[in-house]
Amino acid sequence: MASFKQAFGTAVRHRRHRLGLSQEAFAEKAEIHRTYVSKVEAGKVAVGLEVAHRVAGALGTKLSKLVGEAEQS
Repeated sequence: MASFKQAFGTAVRHRRHRLGLSQEAFAEKAEIHRTYVSKVEAGKVAVGLEVAHRVAGALGTKLSKLVGEAEQS
């Protein structure tokens, strides 16, 4: 079973890919550094609520939906 960090990162990566965004373009929209995006998607960091909210917004979804996707993994 994957950790929640890994499941959240996978959900972020899948949504980003569906939107056709590069990590760099996504990072700019979410106002975070591209290397941080890489760490989030790899499940290497626990994202705080403020950043998670910006990530969801940059992906065009609500944070609750993104968390729900991660919980289903």
